[in-house]
Amino acid sequence: MNIKEYENKHRNRIIISVLVFTFIIYNYFVYSSGTENLAPKLSKDAISGQILWQENNCWTCHQLYGLGGYLGPDLTNIMSNPVKGENYVKGFINSGVKSMPKFNFTEEEKDQIVAFLRAVDKTGYFPDYKANLQPNGWVEINYKSADSTNYLP
Repeated sequence: MNIKEYENKHRNRIIISVLVFTFIIYNYFVYSSGTENLAPKLSKDAISGQILWQENNCWTCHQLYGLGGYLGPDLTNIMSNPVKGENYVKGFINSGVKSMPKFNFTEEEKDQIVAFLRAVDKTGYFPDYKANLQPNGWVEINYKSADSTNYLP
């Protein structure tokens, strides 16, 4: 190997090393700064309710934030709905009405599902009729405050 080949090989290694280092630094700043965890902190009952929700495939028929099945209604804001709420949810869970299967949840399990749906309800509105569409395509959504119980029809 002559000197010119050695210099080219050495230069290529330096360029690749600089590119890899730049990539690492770039990713550190992009993915670590300015990231907030907006996920709600769930109580033990709400976590148990979420597990029941998942184990019983409630996603198959119901939606949260517009995601899920279409057979049943979206339950994102069911707890803050003045016509519905906790007793409405508990009544439907074990009733087996129309296409809703008949579950045999205990009172504790129903309370856990209600706690999960209450935690979901506290995070925001769906659909968000007051969302603000930005010119760059981003959407500013409205989050509920901790003391908010407003229902948007």
